Amino acid sequence: MNYTNLFKIALRAIFANKMRSFLTALGIIIGVASVITMLAIGQGSKRSIQANIAEMGSNMIMVHPGADMRGGVRQDPSAMQTLKLTDYQTLKDECSYIKAISPVVSTSGQFINGNNNTQSTIYGVNQEYLGIRQLSVSDGELFSDQELKASAKVCILGQTVVDYLFPDGTDPVGKVVRFNTIPFRVIGVLKKKGYNSMGMDQDNLVLAPYTTVMKRILAQTFLSEIQASAITEDVTDKATVEITSILRRNHKLKDATETTQGDNDDFNIRSQEELSSMMNSTTNMLTILLGCVAGISLIVGGIGIMNIMYVSVTERTREIGLRMSVGARGVDILNQFLIEAIMLSVTGGLVGVILGIGASYAVKMLAHWPIYIEVWTIIMSFAVCTFTGVFFGWYPAKKAARLDPIEAIRYE
Repeated sequence: MNYTNLFKIALRAIFANKMRSFLTALGIIIGVASVITMLAIGQGSKRSIQANIAEMGSNMIMVHPGADMRGGVRQDPSAMQTLKLTDYQTLKDECSYIKAISPVVSTSGQFINGNNNTQSTIYGVNQEYLGIRQLSVSDGELFSDQELKASAKVCILGQTVVDYLFPDGTDPVGKVVRFNTIPFRVIGVLKKKGYNSMGMDQDNLVLAPYTTVMKRILAQTFLSEIQASAITEDVTDKATVEITSILRRNHKLKDATETTQGDNDDFNIRSQEELSSMMNSTTNMLTILLGCVAGISLIVGGIGIMNIMYVSVTERTREIGLRMSVGARGVDILNQFLIEAIMLSVTGGLVGVILGIGASYAVKMLAHWPIYIEVWTIIMSFAVCTFTGVFFGWYPAKKAARLDPIEAIRYE
């Protein structure tokens, strides 16, 4: 008995029981579709987070004041005054692995324009801050070195602040707004960035010279943080080590020796690479979890195929005995039922792939979730469903091949 005849016999058996065959393949269809959809959602979320991190600057490095113990009480890092302008200047002059660096001081308050007002945060920075954070001015201009030195009361508004303060669409450039009681002249508007993957509005901010915020608003001499960007993402670790070394020297922190313990850092350094690695680890775990949950459907579908094949073997016992009595070998009977199981699983797999791709795009359109379908997920799902058909179809087929022809013919 050649394979062409075996395929014809398998097709005839499948079409003879259309509804039963459909229900058998349904488990595989749902399983494959679930795996593709779940992995598409997981990969979409991962890429969305990576894109948002890249928008903030994938080679960005942030230096914050470190918490300290005073009288046995751990202080809030935001209250520490360990970062000074001299630290910023030393890092700017001596760091060889960074291409841009900016001091940062910030405070929140109310911005007012006539009868319109909004709560926002004003960041005191220099001109290099925009390159570090991947920001750009869409209208107007950036403050100059002269305005920075003179602590000029000028600012650049984010688009969300513009929408609240100028709801009638008036061009804000050249207008004067107040931060609490201090007037600021608007010299520019930032290009809109929208919300990031964590739901934060990236346009609800105002930029001003750091000298202005330090002297005219906060009246302080220390920095909230220092932000920098490495020359490339590959040298971020080297830049971090270099910054640590310079700050420890500036702050006169003692290094550990064979007999004495070194001083702890009074600052914290974080990089976007570190954040990216943490987020990737989380999203990978989520994707694996989603894939495992969806994969259970494939196992259930395989068990369904095995059950139906058992029923099919039982129903066709006399047919099997008749075929074996006229010369069919055990391997022919094995192949007959195995091909039938594989055809059910492969057909179900193909339909499941189409349904999974469709369901993924439906999720994107209806729920507005980011999705990304990778070719390997389709190949893997299809390969698993084929393996499932072979694995769960083999045992019933083996049972059929071992039937005694005489007893099979007499089976009632």
